[in-house]
Amino acid sequence: MLMRTDPAVQWNRLTELFEGRTPGLALMDAYRVGDVVTVDFELPGVDPASIDVQIERGELRLSARRRRTAPDGAQYLVRERSDAEITRRLMLGDVLDVEHVDAEHRDGILTLRIPLSQSAKPRRIDVRHQDEPEQSAITVDST
Repeated sequence: MLMRTDPAVQWNRLTELFEGRTPGLALMDAYRVGDVVTVDFELPGVDPASIDVQIERGELRLSARRRRTAPDGAQYLVRERSDAEITRRLMLGDVLDVEHVDAEHRDGILTLRIPLSQSAKPRRIDVRHQDEPEQSAITVDST
């Protein structure tokens, strides 16, 4: 038979509260590789059809729903998972190209790839010397 209460689970819930995590908050990692910022959100047990991602005025809003999957008439022996509305808000800098976001959901992880805008990419500027003949004043190379 399964235990109805598990002290370790209760301890984990208290730890989450003290660490500032809440059950309806999607945990995330964000990192940059080259000219792309990647944000991974943990969405375990979420129905992929319920995932909604919106970007408005520099704010990314994520919402999704997780529902329990026990069949009708099931009698719970242990009930630690709950239905949840999962949300996350993230302010995006103006250096990101929010018109070209790529989103993928796989194995409970939602991955967003956001490229840097052209204006945020490093540029090389050639400097003209006085003793050189007149040329264009500035050459921009976006490499």
